[in-house]
Amino acid sequence: MAEQPNIILILADDMGFADLGCTGSEIRTPHIDSLAANGALLTSMYNCARCCPTRASLLTGLYPHSAGVGHMGADLGTPAYQGFLRSDSATIAEHLRPAGYGTLMSGKWHVAGDFEPRNVDSWRVGDVDHPTPRQRGFDRFYGILDGATHFFSPHYMLEDDSRVQVFPDDFYFTDAITDKAIGMIEESVADGAPFFLYLAHTAPHWPLHAHPEDIARYDGVYSAGWDAIRTARHETMNDMGLFSSNWEISHRDEGVHPWSAEENTDWEARKMAAYAAMVDRMDQSIGTLVAALKRLGQFDNTLILFLSDNGGCAEFMAEDGWAKFFPDKTHDGRQIVMGNRPDVMPGDALTYQSYDKPWANVSNAPFRLFKHYVHEGGISTPLVAHWPKGIRPDGARHAPCHVADVLPTILEAAGVPYQKEVGGHAIQPCEGESFLPLLKGSDWERSQPIFFEHEGNAAVRAGRFKLVRQHGADWELYDMEVDRTELHDLAGRSGRQERDLVAQYQDWAQKVGVEDWDRQLPKLLKAWGLQSVDG
Repeated sequence: MAEQPNIILILADDMGFADLGCTGSEIRTPHIDSLAANGALLTSMYNCARCCPTRASLLTGLYPHSAGVGHMGADLGTPAYQGFLRSDSATIAEHLRPAGYGTLMSGKWHVAGDFEPRNVDSWRVGDVDHPTPRQRGFDRFYGILDGATHFFSPHYMLEDDSRVQVFPDDFYFTDAITDKAIGMIEESVADGAPFFLYLAHTAPHWPLHAHPEDIARYDGVYSAGWDAIRTARHETMNDMGLFSSNWEISHRDEGVHPWSAEENTDWEARKMAAYAAMVDRMDQSIGTLVAALKRLGQFDNTLILFLSDNGGCAEFMAEDGWAKFFPDKTHDGRQIVMGNRPDVMPGDALTYQSYDKPWANVSNAPFRLFKHYVHEGGISTPLVAHWPKGIRPDGARHAPCHVADVLPTILEAAGVPYQKEVGGHAIQPCEGESFLPLLKGSDWERSQPIFFEHEGNAAVRAGRFKLVRQHGADWELYDMEVDRTELHDLAGRSGRQERDLVAQYQDWAQKVGVEDWDRQLPKLLKAWGLQSVDG
């Protein structure tokens, strides 16, 4: 058997489809772009519209409901919505470790139930409903268990099984998890075993925190406003021949006013500059990781996969919304100004803001809608794959894939079987399909449709057609080969096609345990103490 490859799975957090240089962005991402140019870029990779569900699906090769994370971390009363990974699912690490792989994780876990960031002393870390990565197959772990953190001053971090209590003055989460990951790799190489690294970033998820020198790189870049930047990204995509067709760009979201009507232009431009700086720094860290692989002689036989957990995030950081859950002081006692306030420029350690809907509309160009939704803006991510010994550079690939397909792809690349039993528990059959032939340049297409459900937003993609609806609205139908930006609804004009897709979705929803969101939503709002899921 050929030498088993190392495998690195890199996940960005809340990064839109159009936020990389290789997908049309003005943001500097030369290291990711280089991996794409010398490997493969999948343009039709789908996630699950939200961080928790995507992570659960990515790690287990199952749909999120099958993995136990049909929504987020709150337990909503059924196995599909318990909020943490089910015992009849197995992570990539649990599949690879029996085959001799060192299993390493650095970054964000977020598949282990709910945690209250302002009340860390009450956390039940390691309980059955709050499992740590070390309890789900990883030899090493450094990072956070919950969904977001202060980049300069995290409220709770673990290294293996011990809480990290001290942070240096120059701490920055993106840099720290990369440095720690490199150290883990060095140890694995010294041991002579292949390794699997799951590097799960929180960038560019709110809060908008970045190094001053990175923000300065984007000074003035966004003063042209969201309309001009979004148009420029779409034109760049078309000039690059990124997609199989040059689709029309979707209209500016109806919840976004024209840039010409914006009163706080300097503040808005600074928000996007801080966001861009976070993506930029993540790319710099990936460059540092690649340099370490080359130094250690591991680069050529390492399969690197990079993708995002959902589309750009339109959540507004209200002082009495998401912000109220997070500490309002740094670890050294300095007061943080919480929430999106135009009188406070974002980016430094004493702020806590989000970039909001107008810029998320830019991140998701040319598609409609955002994180939470299962229209293309919420579920589309570029996937970059690089493996000099296994992948021949051959441009973009356009066949639809799903994050559940990542696990079987990794197992096939490693020559490792899918475990049928882990820890005495029978494991559900894999719901993903390996797309390794696609990465290697062969014709490939998924044998089964791809299904989506999040907060009552639902969809099914079968071949060239996609059936989709927002919660409480009618089904829409689109031919994705000619209209992936979902502008020309065919519903009502394709009778049998439409009925078949509805029936397939309903069968799937029943199988995996999808619940009526009108029944689940009140449970969630009570658990979170919010008036709206929009934060």
